[in-house]
Amino acid sequence: MSNRPKTKTTVDIYGQQYSIMGTESTSHIRLVASIVDDKMREMSKHNPSLDVHKLAVLTAVNMVHDYLKLKDDYENLEKQLSEKD
Repeated sequence: MSNRPKTKTTVDIYGQQYSIMGTESTSHIRLVASIVDDKMREMSKHNPSLDVHKLAVLTAVNMVHDYLKLKDDYENLEKQLSEKD
C-alpha cells in the first residue's frame, strides 16, 4: 500500500460528476476520467439506443479487452527479449 496521501478529485464522465479518491496525481485522475468519458461517447455514437448503465458496461468490457490485448503484447515482447539474452 502506498504511503502517499490520498487526494480527492472531482471529474466529469458522460455528464455526471464523480469524486475520486486516490494516491495518484490530480492530473492522472483527470486523464483517466477523460479517457473513460471519450470511450463512452465513442461507444454511444455506435450504440445510440443504449441506456447509460448498459453503455458503461459495454465501455468497461471494451476497455478491459484493450487492456488484455496490450498486456498479452507486452508479455510476448518480454519473452522475445529474454530469448535474445
